[in-house]
Parts: sequence; structure tokens; C-alpha cells
Amino acid sequence: MWELTKSFRFEAAHALGGTTLGEASQEIHGHSFRAEVTIRGTPDPETGMVIDLGLLSRSMAEVEKMLDHKLLNRIEALGLPTLENLRFIFDRIQHLGRIARVSVHRDSCNESCTYFGPQD
Repeated sequence: MWELTKSFRFEAAHALGGTTLGEASQEIHGHSFRAEVTIRGTPDPETGMVIDLGLLSRSMAEVEKMLDHKLLNRIEALGLPTLENLRFIFDRIQHLGRIARVSVHRDSCNESCTYFGPQD
């Protein structure tokens, strides 16, 4: 079994009330994010690839465009702009199949969240 991981970065802002972080969280502020998409499977005997990286790159670029330099609070399909709700990325690329997990990192805050998707 192989796991192939590809990542992209995006810059985005959000405001998040109702946390114990107080005013700093409630005001609009930005973060640098890194999203990692991991595909699990065995290489196709004909191509030698777990997935065609061109297909994965195109799908990830579409999601990156939706998030990069955006106010996350305005993305209706995202809901509350938490790390947990950035599973939005998984939802947008799951059509590729074999997605093992999607992780989103806020490295400047030393935080990350991983969504594993439905378990078979």
C-alpha cells in the first residue's frame, strides 16, 4: 500500500467569535495555511502511479483558488471558518477517490487538523 501526499499553501482571513481566545479571535485576522491531501492505494500496473498527479494538481488548484486571499467567513459552503471545517477541501476533491486524509496546518500558530473521511 502506498500513500502519496501533495500540498498547497494559501493565505486567508477569518473572524471567529465565541472562543476563549477573546478579541484577537473575534477581529478579522489572517493566517498562512498549508493543506496536504493524501491518496492511498497501489500503483496502477500500466501507469505505475497511485494517481495521475495532473488530475490531483488540477483539483487542488481549483480549491486553492476558492480559498487563497479570501475572507473565509464569506464562503457559505465552509460554515464557521475553523480548522475542522476546512474539511471543505476534502469535500471538493473526494471525486478523485482513494483520499486517505486531508490535513490543514497553521504553522505560525503550531496548529493543524486532519480529516480522515468516511472509514470503510
